[in-house]
Formats: sequence, C-alpha cells, structure tokens
Amino acid sequence: MGFSTEMASSEVNNKQVILKDYITGMPKASHMSLKSTKLPLQLKDGSQDVLAKNLYLSCDPYMRGCMRNFPSYFTPIFTPGLVINGYGVAKVVISNHPDFKEDDLVMGITGWEEYSIIPGGNQLQKIKYTDMPLSYYLGILGMPGLTAYVGFYDLTSPKAGEKVFISAASGAVGQIVGQFAKMHGCYVVGSAGSKDKVEVLKNRLGFDDAFNYKEESDLHATLKRSYILKVILPIVEFPYL
Repeated sequence: MGFSTEMASSEVNNKQVILKDYITGMPKASHMSLKSTKLPLQLKDGSQDVLAKNLYLSCDPYMRGCMRNFPSYFTPIFTPGLVINGYGVAKVVISNHPDFKEDDLVMGITGWEEYSIIPGGNQLQKIKYTDMPLSYYLGILGMPGLTAYVGFYDLTSPKAGEKVFISAASGAVGQIVGQFAKMHGCYVVGSAGSKDKVEVLKNRLGFDDAFNYKEESDLHATLKRSYILKVILPIVEFPYL
C-alpha cells in the first residue's frame, strides 16, 4: 500500500465516534458524537503496538451492554468521552509487532474511528485469505460464525433428523446456526421478536417453522406445537430456556 498524500505527512485526520455518557433505554445518535482529531503517524519506541486504518466495523448486540454503567459479561464496558470499541477489519499502516507488517490485513478489536492504535497488537489476527469480501470476517468468518459453529457442533452436536430450536434466530449468530442445522439435516425452528423477522426466517432463511415469542402466552406449548422435544440451542436468555 502506497501512502496517500495525507499519510505522507507526520499525522492524519482521525474521525472518531465517541460515547457521550452511559445509556438507559434504546441507544440514539444523540448519545454519541463525531470527533475529529490529529493522529501522529508514529508509535512508541520499544512497544509492540500496531497502527491500522479501519476498513470495516461491526455493530454487534453485545455492544449495547457495554454502553451502560454495569459490568459486562463479555467485554469491558465503554468509557464515556472515549471512542467506542468493537470488532473490525483493518490494514496495517505502521507496526512495531513482529507478527504484523505494513499492508497486512487484520481482524480483531479496534475502534470506531478511521485509524486505531492497537496496544501490543492485542487480539489482532492476520487475514490470510482475501479471495472473498473482507466484511465476511465480521460475520460468517468472524465472531458470529465462530460462536455459531462452536454452539452447534461442539456444545449440542445434534444428529441428522433431530429437532433444533434457536432463540434470537434472526440475529447474526442465530441465522448462521440455522444454516448449519439445515445443512446437517435437522428440523429447525426459530423464535424472533417481530412478524417481519419471523417471515425472514421462514421465507428467506429456510427455517422449517418460526414464531414471534412476544405473541405466545405459553412458550412451552409453542415448542411442543413445533415438535421441539429434545434439542435446545439457546443463543440468548428467554423465559423458556
């Protein structure tokens, strides 16, 4: 990658998405601000830091929990006044880390900003295969895909012909679990929180059955109606799990 005119200087303009304060209720654009700063194109001597230009950023459900002043089960909570963090795909600009060099494509935890400095190259992985859209590394080849694979094949291991129930089935992980289950020859039922999502599950994603859990007064009876008697694959916590 050749340096752009901007990058030929000693610093770059770096737009960042900042969390203003902890959030209650649904997140809104007003809870965040767009800030532009100057980022020096240099790293600390003796560090193993990596400076990378972000190409793709992922907006994941777990991030909502990081926006409130309450310990997160998955990752540290965000700090008001600082840039939001999340999974991203980036290209290395400068590296002090022996495992990464300029122009390497990487995936891992980065910032919601144009350029990020990743201390010690923490949690970065080099992308080896580029014959597919890089955005896949935030979906089927990233955290959602890995979660779905381990949950389905390692934790539940259903047999072909068995019944699989997936909660939050229209989400990033649930959709992939549903595809694994169908490929495996299972009868697949999913739940979601709206009529539109249920239609997507049945008509676009090939689920054998799906229902809106908000419209069901007896969820155990609903599962029996869908012939779910044996295999349960929870993705998020609901009353019937």
